[in-house]
Amino acid sequence: MAARRVSWEIDGRLILDGVAVLTPAGAVTGLLGPNGSGKSTLLRVLAGVQAAGRAVSPSGATSAAAEQSAAAPSATGPSASPASVSVSPTETTFGGADLGAMPRRERARVLALVEQDATTDLPLSVLDAVLLGRIPHRSLLAGDSDADRAAAHAALEAAGAKELADREVGTLSGGERQRVHMARALAQQPRLLLLDEPTNHLDIAAQLQAMRVLRDLAADGVTVVAALHDLNLAASTCDHLVLLDHGRVVAAGPVDDVLVPAVLEPVYGVRLDVLPHPRTGRPVLAFEQG
Repeated sequence: MAARRVSWEIDGRLILDGVAVLTPAGAVTGLLGPNGSGKSTLLRVLAGVQAAGRAVSPSGATSAAAEQSAAAPSATGPSASPASVSVSPTETTFGGADLGAMPRRERARVLALVEQDATTDLPLSVLDAVLLGRIPHRSLLAGDSDADRAAAHAALEAAGAKELADREVGTLSGGERQRVHMARALAQQPRLLLLDEPTNHLDIAAQLQAMRVLRDLAADGVTVVAALHDLNLAASTCDHLVLLDHGRVVAAGPVDDVLVPAVLEPVYGVRLDVLPHPRTGRPVLAFEQG
């Protein structure tokens, strides 16, 4: 996936400032950065959920509140940002195709987005929620086929949520919901998967399982881009990293080039030591207050 000149502004504050991103195909790219650096907004713009350009916050909302609103999740699909106007000549391509020019249904067969804390008030079972991921692959009036149900059950198993299939989504814990959202995206069978904090609310074992799913997808040729707060998870899982700060890319490249003190300390305001993992050799990061 390649994106150029991605900008988004609200009330005169640039949330994204001419961001350019190039992610390797069939690899896991970690999108890193402090809170408010623009990770969620960037994913939503790349997915077509949020238009690039400018927005004016309703009723004079503060910039901080407006940014939080801009990054708020949508449980049912693409939603418009407040008073957004597409004015930036953003280009986002995948496999040579212009994602922004694709019809919504066609784009949904290529790309899936897993957002943070997506909720729904609809009385859906978990299985029915996961089956929503099959909608782009069938005709508008068709019901769920045997193949759709098989794909949904396989996605639930891969996401570690098989036992939740008959539960109502509204009764789930935060971690359980996160696994269901992952399963819905897996059932969509995308070639490009975007995830906003996919380990949010998960315990350690579930976090590791979620990252293993991403690695397995990449091994099968899926291009994965995941916003992550846990830099050690990024170090242990990702092939490529993009580091944002104040809406700009400040570093991008292989894990060993980005997760170094000279790059991370000025961005996060901490002291950093990088050690090799005793078994994998991958970086392990230790932090102290700066």
